[in-house]
Amino acid sequence: MIRGSIVLLSLAAALTLAGCRLGTETGGTARAASGMLKNAFIYESAPFPSCHASTIVESRDGVVAAWFGGTEEKHPDVGIWVSHYNGKSWSVPVEVANGVQDDGKKRFPTWNPVLYQPAKGPLLLFYKVGPDPDRWWGMLRTSEDAGRTWSAARRLPDGILGPIKNKPVTLADGTLLCPSSSEDDGWRIHMELTRDLGMTWDKTPPLNDGKKFGAIQPAILFHPGGRLQALSRSRNGRVVECWSEDNAKTWSELAVTSLLNPNSGIDAVTLRDGRHLLVYNPVARGRTPLTLALSTDGKTWKDVVTLESEPGEYSYPAIIQTRDGLAHITYTWKRQRVKHVVVDTATLR
Repeated sequence: MIRGSIVLLSLAAALTLAGCRLGTETGGTARAASGMLKNAFIYESAPFPSCHASTIVESRDGVVAAWFGGTEEKHPDVGIWVSHYNGKSWSVPVEVANGVQDDGKKRFPTWNPVLYQPAKGPLLLFYKVGPDPDRWWGMLRTSEDAGRTWSAARRLPDGILGPIKNKPVTLADGTLLCPSSSEDDGWRIHMELTRDLGMTWDKTPPLNDGKKFGAIQPAILFHPGGRLQALSRSRNGRVVECWSEDNAKTWSELAVTSLLNPNSGIDAVTLRDGRHLLVYNPVARGRTPLTLALSTDGKTWKDVVTLESEPGEYSYPAIIQTRDGLAHITYTWKRQRVKHVVVDTATLR
């Protein structure tokens, strides 16, 4: 067992970063929609020009978001940045992880942070480090104070990447199911499972061969009877799906859905009332518009909120439901900023 010492990260120092300002209630081009309670940038400016791959979680002390930011995707200076939401505005972003190696001489870019708050235990921050998705590896940091300070970074075991883009889910037996995928031998999805918050792991075989379907970045939905559904980004022009009847041990073959997918990330969540929400780009090409869809069965979907419709890239969404029943969504806005939208799920029909 590997234990990291706690490394205190100074928020006060971060406040001196030139140009950082809190997000506002306006900004961006999202069209007003029924049920949309908030539509704001997490920050207006920052010490990094480019950002991508946001993640959002409700910690024990409020909502927290993270993303990677730097010169541009794949640049060695790209690090993981975190901001906290107080219900009205977001804190100044703070860098909490980077790809500097132990010798201090080499630095790799970081990728795709994923935040998750277990019912018991610390806040988890999974992320990837490496020159590209063919050669990256999984990393994990933990926080006992809702993401204000973090443990030392710990590399996950060889062959384990952690949740690749979308959040883990907790199964009925307490196992953390991490939807994952690899890109070194075609685009293939698989599942990783841990019963002790990332200390030991199990892993399924690939669920596809990367040839008939090139698929990555699954999102997990819950259905009656303990059934699980995984929706994934694909190169086939559609969102693809597979199902598990045995608590994620085995999965059906991938199949196409009716949902368009322009080879862009998606995310989904099962609400406490049993309905499902999906954020995706409902087009065959490009990354606009960005839309919120609703389903009662995971098969038939209805677009209910247009988050963005103007020209530009709006992509890599993340979605959660908080304890008050609201849906919180973050996504990449033109690779320049991270957008935050809050939706009243009770109004969605």
